[in-house]
Amino acid sequence: MPSIPITTLLIPVVAYLLGSIPFGLILAKLFGRGDVRKEGSGNIGATNVSRVAGPLAGILTLLLDGAKGAVAVLVAGRYSNESAMWMVIAGLAALVGHCFPAWLKFKGGKGVATAAGVYLALCPPAFLGGLILFLLVAGFSRYVSLGSVAAAVAMPLLMYFFWTPHHAPPLIITFGALAVAMLIVYKHDGNLQRLVQGTEPKFSFRRKNAE
Repeated sequence: MPSIPITTLLIPVVAYLLGSIPFGLILAKLFGRGDVRKEGSGNIGATNVSRVAGPLAGILTLLLDGAKGAVAVLVAGRYSNESAMWMVIAGLAALVGHCFPAWLKFKGGKGVATAAGVYLALCPPAFLGGLILFLLVAGFSRYVSLGSVAAAVAMPLLMYFFWTPHHAPPLIITFGALAVAMLIVYKHDGNLQRLVQGTEPKFSFRRKNAE
């Protein structure tokens, strides 16, 4: 049985460390808003950062969190000869790092932007389909959480159809997309409960003013 190069074995470790960088927390502090975990929803993701520190901080958080997922997948592809298995493992590791960062006592973000970056690197057409679905759902409902969950749940099907036209993707792609969907739904459990109760806040670009 051929041995696995040490660089390949390091892929999930490096991807986790990359994914665990809390850009939302860092940017909120740079924008003078302190610890974003103590304001708004308490989440370090782009939506809460936008509410607390303003649209620019939110957009930068979105882009950087997405870049974590994309870079993890692309680096894994570079060092594994474009192995779908290792690219999916790297994407999942980056997502787990974002959702459960060791430096923040394993209390991180909800993973939507990082997952989007993973899908952008793995399959741009599927990413585009998920983005359109997110924009439609979030745009009409004004609930970012609802759009996020809808896109995440649809991604396994989108990956199946767009990975390679007329050919089913490798099982690792399907199971990886299902794992991503389940993790994002799990991280949005509180949002889903508030949606059912009618207490979920709608998204606005207006920054929360200090009392």
